[in-house]
Amino acid sequence: MKDKISKRDAIFYSHKMAQLSKALWKAIEKDWQEWIKPFQLNINEHHILWIAYHLKGASISEISKYGVMHVSTAFNFSKKMEARGLLQFSKRENDKRNTYVELTESGVELLEETLNEYNPEDNSVLRGVMPMTEMYGKLPEFLDLSALIKEIYGDEYMEILERSLENIEEEATISQPTDIESYKKKTKSS
Repeated sequence: MKDKISKRDAIFYSHKMAQLSKALWKAIEKDWQEWIKPFQLNINEHHILWIAYHLKGASISEISKYGVMHVSTAFNFSKKMEARGLLQFSKRENDKRNTYVELTESGVELLEETLNEYNPEDNSVLRGVMPMTEMYGKLPEFLDLSALIKEIYGDEYMEILERSLENIEEEATISQPTDIESYKKKTKSS
């Protein structure tokens, strides 16, 4: 790598990636927090519910890995949700070393309720990509970003992401397209 890119270019690229990623995450974080606030969940809890749901049960280490969070964070928030009756802990017959979590019926209902209450018009990132969507006729695909994440986190991470996306497509109950422009007009006239 040293021969292929100068230190100056590497610093420039790293700084740009850090600033852009941080700004994007801040917008995503704010939107996510606002979305799930009525359900008395924080982002880590919602993410854990989502991962356990799509994996149909997951070990704490899987939640940590796919949720990109420390193992203690995954465990502690899972314990809090167990106390709320949203998750249950178990050991598997063929794997006594790892602790697994599965959603309870209440956990499934709560996650599905959050998904049903999701309002695309409240998402600043989605609003931000609408001009590109109008120009190209589809949402951006993030091919470069996906390739970068694959290099950092590996094939298994991307496979889990793809599986969760397929599950969302299969289970989607909302088939109504989102029209940001009509929403903007509606809110201006209110």
